[in-house]
Amino acid sequence: MRFAILNGEIIERSEAKVDVEDRGYQFGDGVYEVIRVYNGKMFTATEHLNRFVKSSESIGITLPYTQEQLTKLLEELIVKNNLQVGTIYMQITRGISPRNHAFPTEKVMPSLVAYTKEVARPVENLKTGVKTILTEDIRWLRCDIKSLNLLGNLLAKQKAAVEGCFEAIQHRSEDVTEGSSSNIFIVKNGIVITHQSDNLILKGISKDVILQVCASNNIEVEERIFTLDELADADEVFLSSTTAEVMPIIEVDGKSVAAGFPGPVTRRLQELFEQEIEKQCGSLNDKILY
Repeated sequence: MRFAILNGEIIERSEAKVDVEDRGYQFGDGVYEVIRVYNGKMFTATEHLNRFVKSSESIGITLPYTQEQLTKLLEELIVKNNLQVGTIYMQITRGISPRNHAFPTEKVMPSLVAYTKEVARPVENLKTGVKTILTEDIRWLRCDIKSLNLLGNLLAKQKAAVEGCFEAIQHRSEDVTEGSSSNIFIVKNGIVITHQSDNLILKGISKDVILQVCASNNIEVEERIFTLDELADADEVFLSSTTAEVMPIIEVDGKSVAAGFPGPVTRRLQELFEQEIEKQCGSLNDKILY
């Protein structure tokens, strides 16, 4: 992908560089978003940008752009890079200032960067399901902010990678929170159960789409804390994220989930999720076919 956005301008990606004293580089003092692109169109762009603004405001960064301006910039970037299926990564930091833990006292312009990446739909994994591990959730207590401070998430994801697994399911004591880069759901007796959106998890955009299609299709949902024992006893388990969509989980810590293949509720939600994509972005050529 040849072009990137730097502080409101689309430039050659090779020229998109930030100062060594940018507070994002030195402190992780910033927030980010990842937006899915299908058929050259952003999926749930408004929801992602709403969360981007909310995360920014939560740490005291005022965006120097309106959401309309950001939307236009991102649409132009998609066209410039001829992106059809992939992602947009964007982040904003507090800006460039001499290193000091306290916020700068002088007026500092936030630093905004964005770039695109080709990422195909993970259709085979969506059909067969993925393996996961369990790990203690060691992160801070404001996981609802999509912060650049991701070391806890990275350690969990690396643990999963070493074990040959797709994701790490995190838990605080006996309570399941979320994946290292996803929201986690269980299904029991036809009821979809997932952690309520509070400070202990990120309020996932894909999660919200799933909750909306459940409500529209009479699929019962409980947003509440569930335990490791409930996870082990679940009829189905799946995760959601911007790039993984509705991803079946067939194994947790070496133990099969139920029969070890994607269950009927998960498959139904995959179908409904694809319908939501097509409403916004047009027909999919690589649909999940069981």
